Amino acid sequence: MGPLLLVLSAACFGAMAIFGKLAFAAGVTPGTLLLVRFALAAAILTAIVLLRRPAMPVRMSARTVLTAFGLGAFGYALQAGLYFAALQRMDATLLALIFYVYPLLVTVGAVLLGRDLLTPRRVAALLVASAGTLLVLLGAGAVSFDVLGAVLAFGCALTYTAYILVSDTVVRRLPASVLSALVMTGATLGQAVYAPLAGGVDLGFGAAGWFWLVCVALVSTVLAMVAFLAGLRRTGPSTAAILSTFEPVVTAALAGLVLHETLTPVQYGGGLLVLTAAVVLQLRPVTARRALVRTKVVV
Repeated sequence: MGPLLLVLSAACFGAMAIFGKLAFAAGVTPGTLLLVRFALAAAILTAIVLLRRPAMPVRMSARTVLTAFGLGAFGYALQAGLYFAALQRMDATLLALIFYVYPLLVTVGAVLLGRDLLTPRRVAALLVASAGTLLVLLGAGAVSFDVLGAVLAFGCALTYTAYILVSDTVVRRLPASVLSALVMTGATLGQAVYAPLAGGVDLGFGAAGWFWLVCVALVSTVLAMVAFLAGLRRTGPSTAAILSTFEPVVTAALAGLVLHETLTPVQYGGGLLVLTAAVVLQLRPVTARRALVRTKVVV
């Protein structure tokens, strides 16, 4: 179930680029999109928590709550700020290429922290998934290069790496819905501080813009985040990072279907490699799974 949840999460995140383009076409600015996305998601997730009333730990420390807020403010919000700052300076394809070094960074970080085992099968899956992602993105055509943009993009990858690794230490202390609500609330506060520095917030758009914003918040944030955290809890950070490479495959496919962007044979081949990596992870021996569980640090 864990890998399936992570694939669902990647698909939802992958759809966000399409929703975002449609929102931009409806007159929504990037800063406004992010702030409204986080605020709507925080409200929806909080409502889910209040309605479902999930079982809470007997002792929920202030440190856990602050960590969850920090994940939103310094993880989601900061990553988004770096991403759009880089996007203003460089080609989106090259930005995505640099950003998707994060699965390698997460795997290295998890191994160094003693949370995951670097087995031959995991290394092979990581290499295959990374190669597939490169093919999907490089198949889009030529790209431009900007040094500062590349630095910002790599900073975005580092921020997301830290987010995954820190999430892995918190996700076992709180229900996924509660953690998601706290993270999104933190992201809303962080983006509220960042948005004025990035040109302010403009809500003067029509119903179409609000519709796509709701899609971004509900599908590509609420469902994506809950599925990701639930999958992370069942698998570990390295598997989560590897399966997250399914995201650009979904983006490319939806771009072809919705925006009528043509997929090349190279992109189809890359998508097949990413899916193959997911299958390889599913076929891990049971003994390897148990060994991986024993090495996890429960804080």
